[in-house]
Amino acid sequence: MSGGERHAEPVDVHLILRRETAEGPEVLLSRRAGQVYAAGLWHLPSGHLDGPHEDVVTALIREAHEETGVVISPADVRAAVTVHHRSPHGGARTGFFFEVRHWQGTPQILEPGVCDAMDWYRLDDLPFPMVAYCRAGLDAYQAGSRLAVHFQEPDDPISYAPATDRLRLIPGIGFAPASAQPDPRVQEFAERVVGRIAEWTDTSWAREGSRVWRVRGAAGGTWYVKIHQNGRFHEREVGALRTWVPSLGPAAPRLVAADKNLRAVVVTALPGRPVHGALHTPEEERQFFRRIGALAAAIHRSAPPRPGPGAPVALRKLERHLAGAREHLAPGDEEMIRALADYAARLPGLDLVPTHGDFQLRNLLLSEAGTLGVIDFERSEEGPAVRDFARLSDAWANRPDLYEALVAGYGRPLTPVEEERLTVELALDALSGIQYGSRTGDPELLERSRRTLARLRTAHRCASTPPFLERASERRPTP
Repeated sequence: MSGGERHAEPVDVHLILRRETAEGPEVLLSRRAGQVYAAGLWHLPSGHLDGPHEDVVTALIREAHEETGVVISPADVRAAVTVHHRSPHGGARTGFFFEVRHWQGTPQILEPGVCDAMDWYRLDDLPFPMVAYCRAGLDAYQAGSRLAVHFQEPDDPISYAPATDRLRLIPGIGFAPASAQPDPRVQEFAERVVGRIAEWTDTSWAREGSRVWRVRGAAGGTWYVKIHQNGRFHEREVGALRTWVPSLGPAAPRLVAADKNLRAVVVTALPGRPVHGALHTPEEERQFFRRIGALAAAIHRSAPPRPGPGAPVALRKLERHLAGAREHLAPGDEEMIRALADYAARLPGLDLVPTHGDFQLRNLLLSEAGTLGVIDFERSEEGPAVRDFARLSDAWANRPDLYEALVAGYGRPLTPVEEERLTVELALDALSGIQYGSRTGDPELLERSRRTLARLRTAHRCASTPPFLERASERRPTP
């Protein structure tokens, strides 16, 4: 600083006296009273340093004893967060907030001239009115931040008001880099819906596409924020979440908010972990495949069926997908796929029902309580029910007991036409997966799709005319 006196500002200390209860963590607050700043507002026990001889920990212990009567050992003091604050009147100060979980004595009002009430409050249910500076420190503390800036504007109220919340968390070492967080506009959209977000964790699938974050609210709660890779996926997921998905109840997330311009949604979190990759006993696998079948049935019955066309919609992309996948196909694959496509055009139409569109183990969550949930509806659309069994088929390969459990949970066996249509769906979905996986460098998708085609070749023992086609042709399906 050139010329004049160096800037100096007060230092104060704040006590976060914390206790754990069955309802959640609580902190001790006191209500200011008398001829003091912010009279009538709730605040943490706090105070100033007596002078340069006193360090911040000593000051905290002294102020806590003077105001509440509790005795605190220096060994039980933990640094929580530092807040650089400016009041609406322009005065700035630096506040050190400390957490204490162990103490001696029972808190009580010892300075009735400046405090007329004292009580415990849950961190997720703080009282109103409250000093904005104190609320900023507690919000930063809950967010896990070590440093925050809280500079109020001249017209801001002294008491906390969400509309004039000036808290700014300063990232520290170990925080997620900015690149791991969404665009600031998406962050603003999400925080308007759920309140301040303390933590963003990128949970996006490895391959390119839509982005997903798990977010933790500063006052508690967990949600997911998703940015769709295109407008079509956004419309599909939002449409499903607003129409038929609510009928699934706790087995599916609930839409909290959507922004078409940002292609973003906020949804509730479901308990559980993806079934994909989990280790279970054969009997446990049969049990949750039965649940998968029941969940598929609930999806397909969530809206009245309506008549549909005979040919799969994916046939329209056949030539484009063959062009992109051809160099990765095994000998005879293209001929088999074309034979199936030709036959599919002659199959009777199946009813159209709501389908998930990406019904596979990584989108199915199994909770510790054994409940099953489904996520990710961006590929949802009307289609034949068997569409949802195509991507799931890899999970029951060489395990007829799992397929039988799935069908038992579904409540009925597939009809002969559905079985034949499923074979077609398997081939077309595998072709799509090969061209997409090779283009995006997704080895897992590429390998899974190749396995599907290999099973089809083995099952039909022919590269060009599978025996099932010969059997099916005898039934002469109606065009």
